[in-house]
Amino acid sequence: MCGIVGYIGTRHAAPLLMQGLRRLEYRGYDSAGIATLENGSLFCERSVGHIDALKEKIGDQRPEGTIGLAHTRWATHGGVSEKNAHPHRACNDSLVIVHNGIIENYRELRAELQATHTFTSDTDSEVLAHLIEVEYQGDLRHAVARALKKVRGTYGVVVMHASEPERLIAARMGSPLVIGMGKGEYFVASDATPLLPYTKDVTYLDDGEIAELRRGEVRIYDLLEQSVQKNIHHIEWDDEQAQKQGYSHFMLKEIFEQPIVFRDAVRGRKIPEEGTAYLGGLNMSEPQMRAVSRVLFVACGTAYHAGMIGKYAFERLARIPCEVEVASEFRYRDCVLDENTLVFAISQSGETADTLAAVREARRKGAIVRGIVNVVGSTIARETDGGTYIHAGPELAVASTKAFTNMVAVILLYALQFGRLKHMSLAAGQEFLQAHFDISTKMEEVLQQNDEVARIAQRYVHYRDFLFLGRGINYPVALEGSLKLKEISYIHSEAYPAGEMKHGVNALLGPELPVLAVMTKNQLYEKMRSNVEEVRARGSKVILIATEGDTDARAIADDVIFVPQTIEALEPLLNTIPLQLFAYHVATLLGRDVDRPRNLAKSVTVE
Repeated sequence: MCGIVGYIGTRHAAPLLMQGLRRLEYRGYDSAGIATLENGSLFCERSVGHIDALKEKIGDQRPEGTIGLAHTRWATHGGVSEKNAHPHRACNDSLVIVHNGIIENYRELRAELQATHTFTSDTDSEVLAHLIEVEYQGDLRHAVARALKKVRGTYGVVVMHASEPERLIAARMGSPLVIGMGKGEYFVASDATPLLPYTKDVTYLDDGEIAELRRGEVRIYDLLEQSVQKNIHHIEWDDEQAQKQGYSHFMLKEIFEQPIVFRDAVRGRKIPEEGTAYLGGLNMSEPQMRAVSRVLFVACGTAYHAGMIGKYAFERLARIPCEVEVASEFRYRDCVLDENTLVFAISQSGETADTLAAVREARRKGAIVRGIVNVVGSTIARETDGGTYIHAGPELAVASTKAFTNMVAVILLYALQFGRLKHMSLAAGQEFLQAHFDISTKMEEVLQQNDEVARIAQRYVHYRDFLFLGRGINYPVALEGSLKLKEISYIHSEAYPAGEMKHGVNALLGPELPVLAVMTKNQLYEKMRSNVEEVRARGSKVILIATEGDTDARAIADDVIFVPQTIEALEPLLNTIPLQLFAYHVATLLGRDVDRPRNLAKSVTVE
């Protein structure tokens, strides 16, 4: 759960590596380090804290060299300390590595090596450096291949040796690595973000592959050292998309991008004259789609909440039984699947370790498995037999916003596509598509209330606990709003289906527990209103998300944020945005690091 960047070419490596680390900050980290090679001499520096601390420590040393690697670490094995930061060296100081992932058998390997090797850290990663050193006999690629055959676990690793200044070796098993193809220079990184200023042509390593990067070429092999042919992908994102564009934080920029990226997600996927959608990546014929008897969403965190909305949509629009599973639970239980079960794996990064494991388990049991991801060429995109890119563009804040709404947008189109094949009438399909078409404009209307949401946040910033309530399809909206507040403000919050309050939650209500409730005009409006009145009767402050024109909302709330009316299935696309803004403004008022909240990482590539 950290970032890697490496370079070999004709330019000074250190400035490129440091810039690459800054572009990986959104992944979350607690320490950083860099290593370069010049005239057979390794320069290596590490520091706890932000990259600025590393830059300050390097000071006037001016590391030379046109080959190097760098790393941001998020602690898993061993505490946050300089000795545990990457890069790690082997005993002779000639070999240096950076590593993402977890070496599960590191204790056994360390015990074997301790008789002849001196360890200077508490990490599992250092074991890999010493293991490669043992195998080194003058050819670094061969040494890496032999060492990795002894490893059990996950890794994205880049290795450099003082005796071989003309190549970097990179390998992947479960932790993503992407190779950037320049002219006379090559890059390797955990994702494409650090590469964008220099190249948009990339190739993605698959599990069990080793890349040899030289100044003039890249060659890729498997662990048996057989050559592998790879495709080159061209990234459509431009470098400007990865910058703040005048916003104070990436998160705020990404919240405001939602109307634009929503249009990107649905463009070309609607067929208005037939009242349906077409997502070609599904790779299923109409008879195969009609044979689907059950849909299962597997995901984690924010993506799990998108799956919950998908459950409501599929059952309402397509009349197909649907379940949603936290991927980390799915992989450890005996889920009953068959050839008529359609499993959607949802992940912004496409690299989420638990979701990827769920994909593999579902395929093993014979289910139809498709991905819903943001990152082109990601592992889930490659290991499923089809699926859909959500086209949200780079999402650099750790807390997901625009990717969430685009996940929901795509899932709703899938529900429509299946619904029209099952029972939904042409008129109903066309009505849905018209409402779906209007969503981006209505998102812009919601965003115009940003200043009002900021004023509301100011009134509630001193509270230390919050309760979020919703019903039906807005229950997962409440869960997502609560998660956002927790993630970036560090304030405790809970979310409940409002009908459950009498079963325990009422005991918490009172002046010290403000409640954010989603009470938009839908079939559960009267039920939700009764729940809100219960909250008011017990002394809690109430913030409502309500439909424009609902004059009764102000009478039962302390504060109201109005959203445009839409059909019930589409409400989450609008109702989520005020909750994102509320969390953002509370966090900024508290002085939190909004884009890089503590203890969190963007791409969770370990279990």
